[in-house]
Amino acid sequence: MLFQISSKISLKMGTESNLQLKVCGLTVLEQVKELIALKADFLGFIFYEKSPRFVLNHLNPDDISKIDHRGKVGVFVNEKINRIIEIAEKANLDFIQLHGNESDDFISELRKKLNPKVGIIKVFRIGEDFNVEKFYTSVHAIQNDISYILFDTDSLSFGGTGKQFDWSLLEKIEIPLPYFLSGGISEDAIENVKMIKKQPFALDINSKFEMKAGVKDLEKIKRLYEKL
Repeated sequence: MLFQISSKISLKMGTESNLQLKVCGLTVLEQVKELIALKADFLGFIFYEKSPRFVLNHLNPDDISKIDHRGKVGVFVNEKINRIIEIAEKANLDFIQLHGNESDDFISELRKKLNPKVGIIKVFRIGEDFNVEKFYTSVHAIQNDISYILFDTDSLSFGGTGKQFDWSLLEKIEIPLPYFLSGGISEDAIENVKMIKKQPFALDINSKFEMKAGVKDLEKIKRLYEKL
């Protein structure tokens, strides 16, 4: 099943030409400052208590609020709407990333209540049982409520596995919004990323660029920038 893509979305896709970078799972303020100096496009903070990179174990919302950057992303997994809005306001987030099993109705309701300046990134986790028809139906229902799609490897831990999904699937489906590519992206994978015909809007890196959970290897990230 295919569907019409609005002119607004088509225009948006046409204006995004350079591959951008999101560094997710940040917990160290000094590293955040260094990434800003490197001109990282998006900074990801995980607000999921079961994650080993749960940011509130290291920083409070006021710390994040004071970070001078236009791409602060709060990652949430099956969280309540009121809690998402509360953290978004206190941390002065620019984007909400929904990484769980949030329904289309949940996303529409969040969009109505969320500050209109805050964008929504909806994650679609890809595993062996990825349902293309269900993907089309969902995107069609929420395409006016979200800013971006993010494709990640499916897992019980909701990400951070360091494993790639089969990227060839991206060549077989219609993707009506700019998308982030996530899931086990490493330095060695960059040449393969460049071979994807339907290029991502941005890469989302995490566990492959860490010394330990939440502590990034900035030298690896610098080398990645050189390859990009």
